[in-house]
Amino acid sequence: MTNLDEARALLREFPVVDGHNDLPWALREKAGYDLDRLDIAGHQHGHLHTDIPRLRAGGVGAQYWSVYVPAEQPDPVAATLEQIDCVRQLLDRYQADLAPALTAADMEAARGEGRIASLMGAEGGHSIANSLGTLRGLYALGVRYMTLTHNSNVDWADSATDTPRANGLTAFGREVVREMNRLGMLVDLSHVAPSTMRDALDASSAPVVFSHSSARAVCDHPRNIPDDVLERLPANGGVAMVTFVPKFVLQAAVDWTAAADENMRAHGLHHLDTTAEAMKVHRAFEERTPRPIATVPVIADHLDHMREVAGIDHLGIGGDYDGTAFTPDGLSDVSGYPNLLAELLDRGWSKADLAKLTWQNSVRVLGAAEDVARDLRSTQAPSNATIESLDG
Repeated sequence: MTNLDEARALLREFPVVDGHNDLPWALREKAGYDLDRLDIAGHQHGHLHTDIPRLRAGGVGAQYWSVYVPAEQPDPVAATLEQIDCVRQLLDRYQADLAPALTAADMEAARGEGRIASLMGAEGGHSIANSLGTLRGLYALGVRYMTLTHNSNVDWADSATDTPRANGLTAFGREVVREMNRLGMLVDLSHVAPSTMRDALDASSAPVVFSHSSARAVCDHPRNIPDDVLERLPANGGVAMVTFVPKFVLQAAVDWTAAADENMRAHGLHHLDTTAEAMKVHRAFEERTPRPIATVPVIADHLDHMREVAGIDHLGIGGDYDGTAFTPDGLSDVSGYPNLLAELLDRGWSKADLAKLTWQNSVRVLGAAEDVARDLRSTQAPSNATIESLDG
């Protein structure tokens, strides 16, 4: 039996819990939520990274669907509700394959049924518009983690990719974390500044997650996790879910992206501009300077390092499919997870190690958050704090 055969056999017993997939936003952008136009019951090669046949081929047993909206949305709360509605439509339409899940027990039940447990995660604290009542509303609708920031700061927390303003969490930000603990909503520290990571670990009485982040010591990008934060995960009980985005995991890709962005600015264009003129400038740059390609071994290097620093009990997977334009060779879409496991088997990871990476750690962390919430709800009322009352 080859390593790839062993990987597939293991995934039949302990499938992947993937921490972050942006399919709902891709369906909005590409099809206006028209599920007939992009029917994921069939292969959607060339349109999406994700569909049911490839989820099955990849051994995915649970998926956190991101209900992401850009911070620039005029009404981010309404847009987040539309994203939640999209996930609900998917669950209604594909009941034979996707099982709604709110708890760790639901995840295990779905695994027993051979369906893909479907959870939701909100990406960016802007989705609650500085309102703890809105946070509770998202939880009631099924959201089971919230990333504290996306690419820009919120009023109460600093992002990894913005100019520091709060130097971590404000008083209201700490109250957000405490209320998430009381609810049983996982505190997601992907996208946040290291200062925010540290403040959240100080404030949280429940395990945290990084739904899609890799190791900063392996690739020096601000989206990745510093070693001192990884070292705190055993005491906290949390899980860091490695991501596959090339410009976060491969140093050559980080450097290439910086050069490509500078080239756009030199032409008087914003680096995120996607107009025809901007794409012409970008394609010319790429022809002159080919884009570096990440590979499966690059992702395995991150996992090896994260395991050394945080330990095997604190690792997971969060591919960020349909949220990135480029993917590693061998991990081009959601069918690629067996390739990663085969590489790790080749590096000496045991089947017990891989079972923790794919399934057990992520299920455990949600269950632990539920346990903390059960205790907190018996002693704490919902918080009615406002950002004005705490941060002035």
